[in-house]
Amino acid sequence: MEELNQWSLYSWKNKEIVQNVVYKDKKKYESILEKLDVLPPLVHQDEIEKLKEQLREVAENKRFLLQGGDCAELFEYCNKDNIENQLKILLKQSLILIWGGRTSVVRIGRMAGQYAKPRSSPVEIIDGKEYPSYRGDIVNGYEIDDREPNPDRLLQSYFHSSATLNYIRSLINTGFADLHKAEHWNLSHIRNQTLREEHEAIIDQLRTSLEFLNIVGIGKNSNPSLETIDFFVSHEGLLLDYESQFTKKVVDPTDSNKTEKWYNLGTHFLWIGDRTRQLNGAHVEYFRGIQNPIGIKVGPSMKPQELIDLLDIVDPNFELGKVTLITRYGFDKIEQYLPDHIKAVQSTKHRIIWCCDPMHGNTVKSSIGLKTRNFDNILGELKKAFEIHKSLNSNLNGVHFEMTGEKGVTECIGGSMQITEKDLKKNYQTNCDPRLNYEQSLDISLLIAQLLRAESNKKN
Repeated sequence: MEELNQWSLYSWKNKEIVQNVVYKDKKKYESILEKLDVLPPLVHQDEIEKLKEQLREVAENKRFLLQGGDCAELFEYCNKDNIENQLKILLKQSLILIWGGRTSVVRIGRMAGQYAKPRSSPVEIIDGKEYPSYRGDIVNGYEIDDREPNPDRLLQSYFHSSATLNYIRSLINTGFADLHKAEHWNLSHIRNQTLREEHEAIIDQLRTSLEFLNIVGIGKNSNPSLETIDFFVSHEGLLLDYESQFTKKVVDPTDSNKTEKWYNLGTHFLWIGDRTRQLNGAHVEYFRGIQNPIGIKVGPSMKPQELIDLLDIVDPNFELGKVTLITRYGFDKIEQYLPDHIKAVQSTKHRIIWCCDPMHGNTVKSSIGLKTRNFDNILGELKKAFEIHKSLNSNLNGVHFEMTGEKGVTECIGGSMQITEKDLKKNYQTNCDPRLNYEQSLDISLLIAQLLRAESNKKN
């Protein structure tokens, strides 16, 4: 591995840039970047440091990480109902995991900025004609006549992110996350009677616990933490020019010497995708210089030594919880690759977070031509991840899902609703990858809670 040069905000421009977007109107593009550079930041460095503090506890197995949201946000998702639904399912999932694992949960949404989408090819063939691939709303539109990359969309992305964040903060600050309002636990979608009874038992115990807290005088009036939560947002750091406009040199609030450091103030948490993690690439170069906690997607193509080299680049000071490794292998490949990756990290001084993404490796094309994911394979990869980590004296510290708060969406097959391939067309909404719907997201959380509870009981 070659020796690293000194980092600067634009040192990534000297590296190879993959998944790059080329705009025809370069003058307009530069004008948009200048505008973005002077707009107010979307988050504060104190919020980022608060997340880093909580992630350090995740790395120590004192908290559990829940990260989830849309595959790729659409601008049209920036509306009251969608934001409320997405926040609601994440809150319910976290509450179930808290109960199941007897541990605090760090909540990070894939939202308020997840507008870019990497693609395997810059073009696609539709009805025999070649068109630019849809790259997410921040780049172009999904409709055929709107596929030309448009720099105006960069500005739209900022304002949609800002509006989403503003409403999330308003909801949280006005009691939306009050644990005493954990209503609407409707499990009628679960067709398996035994499974429904198991899940209803968990929810009844949650209600009983909250009632008990009120009775003994430590309810919401005496414990404000029961009324609100910490909630963070994240997205894939794909468009480096865009990310650079929000990367500012500010005082590190944890440093008594008031040292200035670089923070991306466009989000709390950024991750590097499986397609953009080249050791000598532009994305890794950019990520190694920012103070934000970062994620790295790790799949079958990642060599163990490459993983070590990558961690050495982005985490040279062996910072606890700085890096979250988001593993994505597939149900049939996790046993082949995860053990060697765990052993590789264990051979170093890096103290990372292990997070399982059971979605991406389990994507298939259905018999009717739509992409889908099988719930059983998603759950199966999760179970294997828990087992493999345990067998190697390691810990699975979190989960990462592509999901929607919308009820009745039919994109992933299986789950307690028993969605089949024939059902996919009933309510298939995604423009990108298939997501767990509201009911399936609740299902998976209840099942993870059982796994966490089993682990907790064994330790006790």
